[in-house]
Amino acid sequence: MVFGKQSMPEFDRIPKEYADNEACFVFVNQGEVSVRSQNDYMNLNKSTGVLAKCLHYFFEMNEAQRKSSECVEVIAVLIYPSLVEELFEFDLTQSNYSFNFNIKQVQIDRLLENFKESINILIDNPELADESIIKNKLKEFVLLMSKSQNAPSQLDFLSALFKPIDISFKTTIQHNLYSSLSIDDLARLCHLSTSSFKRKFSEVYEDTPKKYIAVKKLEKAASLLKLNDNRISDIAYDVGFESLATFNRNFSKRYGKSPSEYRLS
Repeated sequence: MVFGKQSMPEFDRIPKEYADNEACFVFVNQGEVSVRSQNDYMNLNKSTGVLAKCLHYFFEMNEAQRKSSECVEVIAVLIYPSLVEELFEFDLTQSNYSFNFNIKQVQIDRLLENFKESINILIDNPELADESIIKNKLKEFVLLMSKSQNAPSQLDFLSALFKPIDISFKTTIQHNLYSSLSIDDLARLCHLSTSSFKRKFSEVYEDTPKKYIAVKKLEKAASLLKLNDNRISDIAYDVGFESLATFNRNFSKRYGKSPSEYRLS
């Protein structure tokens, strides 16, 4: 599959699983959604898309996004090295060009919007999409993206898509420390099994991930309680707790006071 469309009813988080040698571009056709990767978090709507190299990341919906739309619909352009090498008669190893990102938000200009609409028509009317049309649309996309990303050439753009930047373990943890990601989710972002992730975490932080992350979240919450007048439920959410009851229980256990009592002390 080169082009695809997917509807995602209301959800909290959906993983985009790693696929070896698969880069992609995602248009938002309906609704609003966020994307979380190892070191990036971005909000997307119909005026923005995301260009991603081959890596794990998540689609997420926050409360405001869920209120704005009951369903998110995305259109994806999937790019594989074997396909583009055949289509363009390129040898991707001949370019040393690279991008300084793994995932990037892209503004949808009129040309990209027109391209998205044309793909939408082909997906909804597959009888129109013969092989030559699909190949030409993929060529059009590569040309548009090469220019929008200021790549020296189409070869350089395509070659750079399949050169992921190595993000350190610590960077991934610190960037996602106050999210609501589970241990399994963090392991996925780090491209590790859960057991390997726990072992690596203990080596780096000299603590278990569950204990370390919980303490950091509570320390951040304690700081926010003193710094601002935000609702306690908002602070709990901001530091990555999905349940106010869980936050209150853990906070009281650590500090010997409820969050409201701590704020007034």
